[in-house]
Amino acid sequence: MANPREIIAKRIARFFKVGDVVNLGIGLPTAVANYIPEGVNIFLHSENGFIGLGPTPPEGQEQKDVVNAGGQPVTIVPGGACFDSAMSFAIIRGGHLAATVLGALEVDEKGNLANWMIPGKMVPGMGGAMDLVAGARKVIIAMEHTTKEGAPKILKECTLPLTARGEVDYIVTELGLMEVTEEGIVLRELAPGVTVEEIQAKTQATLIIPDTVQTMEF
Repeated sequence: MANPREIIAKRIARFFKVGDVVNLGIGLPTAVANYIPEGVNIFLHSENGFIGLGPTPPEGQEQKDVVNAGGQPVTIVPGGACFDSAMSFAIIRGGHLAATVLGALEVDEKGNLANWMIPGKMVPGMGGAMDLVAGARKVIIAMEHTTKEGAPKILKECTLPLTARGEVDYIVTELGLMEVTEEGIVLRELAPGVTVEEIQAKTQATLIIPDTVQTMEF
């Protein structure tokens, strides 16, 4: 199988349409910027204060003052705009983001999200996640399907402190694409070579399986 994180980022990059303003969270979601399809001109927002996030710079060409909200080197495309935090969060809270892509520690079948801390461990803080999940019109979770130990991360009910209740719309992992609905989590797409039985075995929540499940395209 190809790199799981690459599978996830490539599939999420196909969600968007021309003109969308989209925020990418730190970590895996940032990789989505590398795979936006040619001709799909969207605007990527970074909550530390700019619109126009571009691909990761080549090694050796990083600029120390051009970083995303996680402090990682990034690029800004021609036409991008920089602003202060007040404007950045006005964009988020004002409902101007078509979507946000965030990582997760746990997601559950009610659309609850836990992505900011594990009790007893040092954490840098929640950052802008609470604002992003409440302000963006669509919340897409980008995460590997299980923990490093193989434990499910898509649960019947989150066990870690929540970032938000009932705000998640889609979950994309290296195994499939799922939509969170009022009835539960619906399996919409499977990655090539993955079976319904395999993805369900690695998911604590009971997936709703429609008559037709598409194959993921990248």
